[in-house]
Amino acid sequence: MTAPGTPPGAPRPPVVRVQGGTLQGQWGSEVAVFRGIPYARPPVGALRLAPPEPAPPWEGTRRADTFGESPPQSLALGMAAEPDGLAEGTGDWLTVNVWTPDPAAGAGLPVLVWIHGGVYMIGTSDGPAYDGTELARRGTVVVTFNHRVGAEGYGQFEGAVPNRALFDQVAALRWVGENIAAFGGEPGRVTVFGESAGAGAIAALLAMPRAAGLFRRAVTQSVPGPFYGTDLAADIGSAVAAELAVAPTLAEVAAATPAALRDAADTVLGGISRHEPRWGRAARARMPFAPVVDGDVLPCVPWEALRAGRSAGVELLCGHTRDETRLFTVLAGRLGRVTEEEAAATLAWFAPDDAGRAAYRAGPAAADPTALADLVLSDWLFRMPSLHLAEAHAEGAGTAYLYELTYEAPGLGGAPGACHGLDVPLVFGTLRSDIGTLLLGAEPPPAAAALSARMAGAWTAFAATGDPGWPPYGARDRLTHVFDATSHTAPYPEEASRLIWSRHEFTAMEPVPGAETGRAARRP
Repeated sequence: MTAPGTPPGAPRPPVVRVQGGTLQGQWGSEVAVFRGIPYARPPVGALRLAPPEPAPPWEGTRRADTFGESPPQSLALGMAAEPDGLAEGTGDWLTVNVWTPDPAAGAGLPVLVWIHGGVYMIGTSDGPAYDGTELARRGTVVVTFNHRVGAEGYGQFEGAVPNRALFDQVAALRWVGENIAAFGGEPGRVTVFGESAGAGAIAALLAMPRAAGLFRRAVTQSVPGPFYGTDLAADIGSAVAAELAVAPTLAEVAAATPAALRDAADTVLGGISRHEPRWGRAARARMPFAPVVDGDVLPCVPWEALRAGRSAGVELLCGHTRDETRLFTVLAGRLGRVTEEEAAATLAWFAPDDAGRAAYRAGPAAADPTALADLVLSDWLFRMPSLHLAEAHAEGAGTAYLYELTYEAPGLGGAPGACHGLDVPLVFGTLRSDIGTLLLGAEPPPAAAALSARMAGAWTAFAATGDPGWPPYGARDRLTHVFDATSHTAPYPEEASRLIWSRHEFTAMEPVPGAETGRAARRP
């Protein structure tokens, strides 16, 4: 007997029982898919800017065939369209999606839980690049989920719990631990993986006492370095509140609509350069939000936590691309057009110290202002934070595996190189998704498909066994797996950058001492 609405002869839709009730999913490409499952109550109304609360149970069988609503998305970055129905939506943003090759309790499959990126301001789990089908076909249960971003998730306001986005992620991982066995997953073999802001969130989870025990392994793809101290986060939150013409308090900010709060944060981003004297690199990098080191939810930056061995029992796979920020340069129309003055300013802002600036000037990239600016910003923003995370974990008696992606994307005329985000379609096998087509072309070359198979194989092997297929990283040999058309393992390839940054410590960023404060709220 098939479910109502099922065509004659079609396979019966998959049905599972979780703590909240019964779910009916769909079959697709040999895997069962369940979409839009609530893991927490909608964080609106009385729950606005509050920690997530468990979702209520439901009666009967809930159809899990559509993605949940997207949380408010920044419109200022040019990478997200306004979510349909944000003003009319229910605020049911906190949902999970599951792909499984065997939706049977007791199957004992490894679990991969994806945390999306997006500059901490955009991102949803329904993007085609995050389709879990191909990874699930490799024998894993794949989970993606939505969490609050931007001011909803990271804005610092008086009386509001900080790092609400991280609380959402903890709630989603708890849901996985309590329910994933019903989909064929093994709760004791959960691996979190994420890229960019998602990798930064995972780094934060590794340092959070509230996240302890929720995952066994972690994969961080291009960890961003910025983490904010409470004074800087409060400054930025005050600027957002000022655009709403309210005080920067929980009660007054929560009274604004989600769209209004999103727009206020976008306005701050649009004028963020005027805050450079006070906010420093956070403003220069155009990043109004990041995880907040508040001393409680997030006690310290991840590098300090891992160095102290606080997550030594979690196996870590960590890496970056070779040309992290070049895609941003290409999309901004600046490739080959960066001036010597602009490169010098980038060097002054983001190199670790005077010795580092001199070393960059002595290197081969110094002959090309665009290459120099991209190299310095790539090192500060993604490459060195990723390397230092692996080094800190190894120093803290943890097992860390390091990789670098050097395959040059053939899309956009080959201009992006081995750029930020290229690893996402390669790992997921979504080569014809939006970002896959942008970076790999309408017809991905066979080399890209072969590389995708190798990366997906490494990620799923790591989730299953803790071994991606190459030796762990250590301070003596610095072994790193290099993913390219022909992959190999060798000592860390970016030795010049490693030496420049070897004495630098990534710490919580605070306002520039002595600079004028920007906390005053603007009222009508």
